[in-house]
Amino acid sequence: MEDKHSKPHAIMVPLPRQGHVIPFTHLALKLASNGFTITFVNTQIIHHQITKSESNGSEGQEDIFAAARKSGLDIRYRTVSDGFPLAFNRSQNLDQYLEGLLHVFPAHVDELVGNLVQSDPSITCLIADTFHTWPATIANKYNLVHISFWTETAFVLCIYYHMDLLRKNGHFGSHDNREDTIDYIPGVQAIEPKDLVSHLQATNTSTAAHRILYKAFQQVINANFILCNTVQELESQSLLALQEKQPAYAIGPVFPSKATKSVVVATNLISEFDCTEWLNAKPPGSVLYISFGSYAQVTKNVVEEIAHGLLLSRVSFIWVLRPDTISHGELETSILPVGFEDEIKDRGLIVPWCSQIEVLSNPAIGGFLTHCGWNSILESMWCGVPMLCYPILTDQTTNRKLVVDDWGIGLNLCDRIKPITRMEVAEKINRLMSGRLGDGLQKEIKKMRQKLEDGLAVNGSSQKNLCQFISDVKAKIQTRI
Repeated sequence: MEDKHSKPHAIMVPLPRQGHVIPFTHLALKLASNGFTITFVNTQIIHHQITKSESNGSEGQEDIFAAARKSGLDIRYRTVSDGFPLAFNRSQNLDQYLEGLLHVFPAHVDELVGNLVQSDPSITCLIADTFHTWPATIANKYNLVHISFWTETAFVLCIYYHMDLLRKNGHFGSHDNREDTIDYIPGVQAIEPKDLVSHLQATNTSTAAHRILYKAFQQVINANFILCNTVQELESQSLLALQEKQPAYAIGPVFPSKATKSVVVATNLISEFDCTEWLNAKPPGSVLYISFGSYAQVTKNVVEEIAHGLLLSRVSFIWVLRPDTISHGELETSILPVGFEDEIKDRGLIVPWCSQIEVLSNPAIGGFLTHCGWNSILESMWCGVPMLCYPILTDQTTNRKLVVDDWGIGLNLCDRIKPITRMEVAEKINRLMSGRLGDGLQKEIKKMRQKLEDGLAVNGSSQKNLCQFISDVKAKIQTRI
């Protein structure tokens, strides 16, 4: 008879953001197809938004993993309160919400994990987002193996991991931060202060967001294992530096595999618009895709300058404008220039949300104007689409450096010092979409795609690392029985 502990059972808790829920869901499917039992936990608000978007406004299915279980994968589903009512506007009251994540949410997770472990002694692991402030504490309390899942680049993880070095050297946390090159962080060859993640460029370093960062990275140093959504060959230097500190495994890109591609799990917080028919009518490489992801917000002026730049460029485009793209959900037709939608007619399509991987993989797409979120970059590389970079916050400024300066697979939309202008937008769009400059970018992005493909191949580094991780977790579980 099989030992109940020989099959790892992990509770998985993503950060309650679209860009974290998606890779966590894909990881859950990947681990379940490799013999794990998973209990997946979303916050109640994330679950509410997912089910509402799936059913176009009305309450939808209660268990988003029902289809996965029917296919034979052992994934259970639970929800937990984040401490706020469903009607509470988390983006408009961000500071209050972050204080809640810091002080209230951990108690709700603790209670749920305690109940789960008591009712099911087969639970042996806790896989939590690196940005959570409680995983090591809760894992220790219930004698669980603590696995930290990092959904961004290993390069950025190295920077956060060594916040103390930045503070000690005067590049972070003082009123007069140094502005010279930073060349002392393990795993980070050299970086300019302007390319640091936005939280580490801030002058006020006592905000709720900063206190979450400090607490989260006190927890991660106690993790038994760190999983990274990247590829060894893409970020070998950063990964080696992390591996000197803790067991860290590059297992990305965490996309649906052939085995799990047919299993559909709802993860969208906004209803998708199907762009396929519109795209199929366009010539290959002729359409620019524009999206600032699921969270970042821009000013009305930025939207207007991009809109005018699109008109001047004469390029066909799909533009994802979420209801809350402009701060505090003020998106109205008046945000776009008067007459803009009449002028674009068949040339442009404006949608509230879409399946990004489906759009990027369509042959009609020739470029991607992106906020430089890591999921977007991975998908763009996977689909061989060069990027026009307009980072807005958090890790996006650092990701821009990787895409443009280090890997040569994208262009800067503007220099970020002067305000964005329509003339510059039009000029950069035409440079990206024209064959001349595009050829060089295409050549580099093909190399990047090959690295991702090689990593995910049967004997590729990501597949080997996943197998090694599973073996190491099983060995760790045995030491805790």
